[in-house]
Amino acid sequence: MKIVIVGGGTAGITVAAQLRRKSPQAEVVIIDPSSRHFYQPLWTLVGGGLVSFQETERVEEDLIPDGVKWLQDKVLAFSPNENQLRTESNGIVSYDQLIVAPGLSLALNEVKGLTDALNNDPRVWTNYDRRYVRKGNKVIQALKSGPAIFTTPDSPIKCGGAPQKIMWVAEEWFRKNGIRDSVEVTLTVPGGDIFGVPKYRDALDKLASERNVALSTHLHLIEVDSARSLAIFENLKTGEVVKKEYALLHVTPPQRAPEFIRTSPLADSACEAPEKDQSPAIVERNIKRGARGGFVDIDQHTLRHKKYSNVWSLGDACNAPTAKTGAAVRKQAPVLVANLLASLKGDEPSESYNGYTSCPLVVGHHQVILAEFGYGGEVMETFPYNQAKPRYSSWFLKRHLLPKIYWYGMLKGWM
Repeated sequence: MKIVIVGGGTAGITVAAQLRRKSPQAEVVIIDPSSRHFYQPLWTLVGGGLVSFQETERVEEDLIPDGVKWLQDKVLAFSPNENQLRTESNGIVSYDQLIVAPGLSLALNEVKGLTDALNNDPRVWTNYDRRYVRKGNKVIQALKSGPAIFTTPDSPIKCGGAPQKIMWVAEEWFRKNGIRDSVEVTLTVPGGDIFGVPKYRDALDKLASERNVALSTHLHLIEVDSARSLAIFENLKTGEVVKKEYALLHVTPPQRAPEFIRTSPLADSACEAPEKDQSPAIVERNIKRGARGGFVDIDQHTLRHKKYSNVWSLGDACNAPTAKTGAAVRKQAPVLVANLLASLKGDEPSESYNGYTSCPLVVGHHQVILAEFGYGGEVMETFPYNQAKPRYSSWFLKRHLLPKIYWYGMLKGWM
């Protein structure tokens, strides 16, 4: 029995390790081109100058579970009717069972002028790209006054709370450096709220009011004009162009399913329902560009592909309607493994993923709102206290405990 896993990130290694523990006789192969592995949940703190980049980095080879074969290669295309995929260097690879977990791709090119600004403008950075994340603390410390803008794109993203986490970290630096009264802090969002789950939204709205943070709604960044210090947005309700001057700009770029998934038979073609009162022109644009489609089309509970019964997916590349986080993978992996192994015995999948995800919302240098929720925004908290209240204990969990759980628990197949 040959099980091929596309992707050697959080999802791929976690599920490979669990498969080795549950079914040691199975042949498991991971296909991933990367030589380095990163714990990206800490990159917000790296960009904010609170954690070193080196702490987030490991050698990929050292993390491949014992007994798992690693093909350091790129997947180019899928042929699910033939139970095959095509790679760049190893040609055709056949499988009995396929798990697709390559994560998301950053679409920097969708924002005009962004790459140039990231490379050449000392006021612009992103925590989402390892090439630029270490630039963040320099940008924050160099600011003396003016508008500080933090953007959120109109696309699915890794950790939906991350665009505002760095805003809260930077805002505390502005206060500590004695320049807060000279800095206008703005968070732009593509929808109408600061966060989607009401319990945590209310807590964040309160913080924004207390700390004089402006929320600009229904905006999607389309261009960075460094020469004129302008961040240029599209209003997603009206279609109008909105220009905002910046002295500091953190950009969360649009993110897409990798092209080899988007163009494959495994992909969905869904486009989420439009925002209320969104203009027909914006709705049409989103449909044409497939703004929210192209992810692996799975049953959201069993994680099995809707058409191909021997194809499975988890993590950021699948279309489960929940926030894309490592916490989601932690709950998805045992469900997928149990259902895949059951199917090999001729049984129907019986384990069900409830959409659980977690977003430790960093709202200061030592404060975290610990958001935990599932499908439909159902609150699913772990601890017997109000997790919407900023706490040091939640910060300690985020900063110190979760990385250890990741490296020595999840990636070893223990959880």
